[in-house]
Amino acid sequence: MAVTEASLLRQFPLLLPQNRSKTVYEGFISAQGRDFHLRIVLPEDLQLKNARLLCSWQLRTILNGYHQIVQQRMQHSLDLLSFMMELKMLLEVALKNRQELYALPPPPQFYSSLIEEIGTLGWDKLVYVDTSFNTIKLKAEDASGREHLITLKLKAKYPAESPDCFVDFPVSFSPSWTPQSSLISIYSQFLAALESLKAFWDVMDEIDEKTWVLEPEKPPRSATARRIALGNNVSINIEVDPKHPTMLPECFFLGADHVVKPLGIKLSRNIHLWDPENSVLQNLKDVLEIDFPARAILEKSDFTMDCGICYAYQLDGAIPDQVCDNSQCGQPFHQMCLYEWLRGLPTSRQSFNIIFGECPYCSKPITLKMSGKKH
Repeated sequence: MAVTEASLLRQFPLLLPQNRSKTVYEGFISAQGRDFHLRIVLPEDLQLKNARLLCSWQLRTILNGYHQIVQQRMQHSLDLLSFMMELKMLLEVALKNRQELYALPPPPQFYSSLIEEIGTLGWDKLVYVDTSFNTIKLKAEDASGREHLITLKLKAKYPAESPDCFVDFPVSFSPSWTPQSSLISIYSQFLAALESLKAFWDVMDEIDEKTWVLEPEKPPRSATARRIALGNNVSINIEVDPKHPTMLPECFFLGADHVVKPLGIKLSRNIHLWDPENSVLQNLKDVLEIDFPARAILEKSDFTMDCGICYAYQLDGAIPDQVCDNSQCGQPFHQMCLYEWLRGLPTSRQSFNIIFGECPYCSKPITLKMSGKKH
């Protein structure tokens, strides 16, 4: 009880008990920088369902239309603190809705200037505009013919205040803005950003078109990573730098040790062959001394990516990344599935975050290194 009292005082310092039995509280509840007077009268058993809430006329006016919800929360709240927290949230919502209801519409020149700006840009660039002209979506093509969108959220004081911009870029996009700026200036900066990212998207598109990308399944334009299938249950994960897209990306291999280790050796031995004048895909072929198999070829082979324990490909967003090292087996598993399987075996043993056990398929030794988040 004392803990609840202390929490109530900390959360609502302007609401104080008026008697020793603490059946009457009076004071203020604060929301959006304003204080509202109220008085709460509790029965002797302190049960909120039989309490009375007395509000000032300002608070009563704002909560008009929410009386049923307030009564419902009084019936179901465990204590005064939880009721006050819910009342504060309700008051915040009511104030926000009231502000939106009574907000003054922009002057006519707001709309006329926006229509003029869109006309100057070209109506063919406009994808969407809401009825209040608060949200505008524009499209543009880069030099390789890819279409891109920019969403602009205009504020009440536009153009004195810059609009919020949303783009699907691998880098941040923060256009410069002055009170004299317009949609045209943002759009020109958007086009310049597209041009600067063209080489990056060219690199990623070639990978997407000519290899089997395991993750992400439908990469957005902002995605800088790709997990690419190399063969039967072995893959490479690359992270491309958008600002230097043809430089050597961060790489790591996923698969059985007997397959992964030779690839790591080749990468170290041939790294001097990397030529930034060539594409990332061509460089990876040269350095790893392999051809990347296409999805159609792998799907016709015995290439399997489903987990050997749960028989699914995706599990909570993860795909099988643990592979049996036995060259005769090579069965993939989700990390979590293999962890649960090995934990249930009486013959398994654990040393720190490494579990030693037997493969569920071939019974040969298998080792699993767990990351902390999986426990």
